[in-house]
Amino acid sequence: MTATVRAGSGPAAPSSNPFSPHPLDAAPWASLIGPHAHFALGSGLARRYPADVSPFAAVADPADPRSWRDLRSLYAVDEVAVLSGPTGFVGDLPSGWVPDGVIPGVQLVATDALRTAPADDAFVVGAADAAEAVDLVLRTEPGPFRPRTYELGTYLGLHRDGRLVALAGERLHPAGWTEISAVCTDPAYRRQGLASRLVRGVAQLVRERGETPFLHTGAANTRAIDLYLAMGFVLRREVDFAALRAV
Repeated sequence: MTATVRAGSGPAAPSSNPFSPHPLDAAPWASLIGPHAHFALGSGLARRYPADVSPFAAVADPADPRSWRDLRSLYAVDEVAVLSGPTGFVGDLPSGWVPDGVIPGVQLVATDALRTAPADDAFVVGAADAAEAVDLVLRTEPGPFRPRTYELGTYLGLHRDGRLVALAGERLHPAGWTEISAVCTDPAYRRQGLASRLVRGVAQLVRERGETPFLHTGAANTRAIDLYLAMGFVLRREVDFAALRAV
């Protein structure tokens, strides 16, 4: 099966407003003013994570110039902020920012068809495992992972031959929702179902809290999209991941 990306193809169709109030349409903002507020740097109309936790930042309303002024006050020259939102949510940038790249992505949410199960042979990634997790993510490129990213939620890892070879965990956390992220496997250990096992294990933890799992992946990563669809996720909408450099 080949994935066909259609905005709003999941159960929760987005609003016609390009910056909808639905928490998944502004997942970093909903996280930073909600369950992740203890990580948040900033006030007013902008928030960011500490640089060693996550590159993500958020504004209350991309159409409001005051949001961008508040965000700029949180960054030094040449620092990069990563924001996410509905496709095209970043328009003409105000002074203080220049574009540093946009990655088209898709957002998927779990349905009742997603079968979850504890990953009994997995371990919880902690401070002692952070450097190895960063190295695995750098080699497999599922998305950004910083030295303290593991603090955002529960990250599960699998060891083989004495080293970390697979990873998945909890990243963005709007109230009632948890993003499954950093899903990756060392190339030498792929096609053994390790990543799928960890996704199901993390999803089990999310559901035990009464929350709904969701995730993001690049729109060009059709192999991953097809896997997630087969597991019981559905496409909700297209998104952009926009990197912006402070000047």
